[in-house]
Amino acid sequence: MNVLRYNDNDFDRAIERLTAASSLFDPAVEETARGIIAAVRDRGDEAVLEFTRTFDRATLDVNQLPVTKAELMAASLKAGPALRDAVSLAAKNVSAFAKKSQRKNWTSKNAQGARVGEKFDAFQRVGIYIPGGTAPLVSTALMTITLARVAGCPEIVVFTPCDKNGVINPALLFAAKSAGATEIYRVGGAQAIAAMALGTRTIRPVQKIFGPGNAYVVAAKRLLFGRVSIDLLPGPSELLVLADDTADPKFAAADLLAQAEHGSGHERVWFVSTSAKMIRAVEHEVKKQLPKCSRREFIERALTTNGWLIQVKSTKDAVALANRLAPEHCEIMMKDARKISENVLTAGAIFLGNNSPTVMGDYVAGPSHTLPTGGAGASFAGLTVDQFQRRTSIVKYDKAALRKSRKAVEQFAAMEGLDAHGRSATIRLKK
Repeated sequence: MNVLRYNDNDFDRAIERLTAASSLFDPAVEETARGIIAAVRDRGDEAVLEFTRTFDRATLDVNQLPVTKAELMAASLKAGPALRDAVSLAAKNVSAFAKKSQRKNWTSKNAQGARVGEKFDAFQRVGIYIPGGTAPLVSTALMTITLARVAGCPEIVVFTPCDKNGVINPALLFAAKSAGATEIYRVGGAQAIAAMALGTRTIRPVQKIFGPGNAYVVAAKRLLFGRVSIDLLPGPSELLVLADDTADPKFAAADLLAQAEHGSGHERVWFVSTSAKMIRAVEHEVKKQLPKCSRREFIERALTTNGWLIQVKSTKDAVALANRLAPEHCEIMMKDARKISENVLTAGAIFLGNNSPTVMGDYVAGPSHTLPTGGAGASFAGLTVDQFQRRTSIVKYDKAALRKSRKAVEQFAAMEGLDAHGRSATIRLKK
């Protein structure tokens, strides 16, 4: 890992580079994604199949894009008791959390007596992307599809890449079907996002797209925003650990390694502390634990490029750095963790204390692990069930409420020079 200390001569410049760099805004990545979108727009299924051959090395025909009922049945039969128990445990917590977050219809009267309110309807057709790559993210199926089901979305369309033989991991298929998927397609990458947004002869377009992905997937989501609704920008995994002398360096090192192992090479991890001793201890633990990791090669690549041990002057500086980085996950291993967390304003999710590793949020805690990355946390929150609900405002005036509002409406219409606006209200008050 890279070490940076507040008394280094280039500390400020290094921090500027750290807070500016993100694979989500790489011009080369964006240009590639733009070309994929254009190809899917122009050539539909043909382009999707072509990119599947290129990126996933799978040669499919158009009839093989949808996952069949027979495949889902086979996946269910393969699911052993341990997998079923794990999926059930996580699903219960995710469902319970989502139900508490769901928005409810409401009405009230405004100052002139008109009835106003909001209603929340589930999106009728949503698309959910589940990454494949070097690790089948079974947990992501539960952290996204479950929310769509709780919200009441009738069509939940899942896209995930296949292997070179056209096969999708059966555990992922089992979890997706169990969570509530109504259609599943073996399509990954930016081409999946383009197909969801634009549609093809085989794939009907969706109203809104959800789910994490690599830099190309996120770039495609940004480029298609407006053509389709987008949830947020969840890209390669990130973890920032804020620590004081009460932190356990073994735990901190284990958490950094866990979030660096996904395999894209764009993962980012930071350990921030005022203690030089703690920095050294974590550095030692990372070196000690790394050889035991089966995905050592992936972890080393991420840590070499985007792994940082940063010594700051004060806790205030540590929190300020956290807010600048806007990390996907922020662990606070400090004596006053809850109090300190009140000032961390841009993290996707916050984990308090030595016994709250990020992996609990990844798998079973309850909140969705689909969170903003690449600094997007400064503007976006993590995925919640209400994002699967479409909000509509409701307005109902009677004559009495209309009459009480007449002067204000006429005044606004006159100021704006829109006399037809004023007339559309006053015409209703004429005998």
